[in-house]
Amino acid sequence: MAGSVNKVILVGNLGRDPEVRNTQSGAKIVNLTIATSDTWNDRATGERRDRTEWHRVVIFNENIANVAERFLRKGRKVYIEGELRTRKWTGQDGMERYTTEVTIDRFRGNLVLIDSQRSGEGGFEGGYQENNGPSSSSSSGGNYNNQNRGSSSQGGGGWDAPADNGLDDEIPF
Repeated sequence: MAGSVNKVILVGNLGRDPEVRNTQSGAKIVNLTIATSDTWNDRATGERRDRTEWHRVVIFNENIANVAERFLRKGRKVYIEGELRTRKWTGQDGMERYTTEVTIDRFRGNLVLIDSQRSGEGGFEGGYQENNGPSSSSSSGGNYNNQNRGSSSQGGGGWDAPADNGLDDEIPF
């Protein structure tokens, strides 16, 4: 078997507004906190139980970071695809610290806004993905693929009509 796979898919709600930072070189980094919940009935007591897991997500992809900064707010439901990564650093007290995060790197990852916009927010509805391929998932407003598109200043990721690629759309039978 060749290689290995490091892929994380989360569907959950943002626990707070995105935290946006810029590196010294000007690159944008967005930190998200996403809650995923699981609900079940306890067999012994019959009570309904739930458990919430909190996930740290770091977006290094400039285009996806711009969409996150502009359209994500606390409580929004999102679909995230990324990689699991553990960082190690030394704290101010000299102790080694570790954190595990889901990362969306420069050339990989996916962010889809699942719930529709609340009234008055305007702008963007749907999703945004950066994977240079067709999307297999759907959402209330669709996915916006970054393939064959430069950065859009009109906001919302925009949408370009498919280019005529010279392929015959006719079914041969």
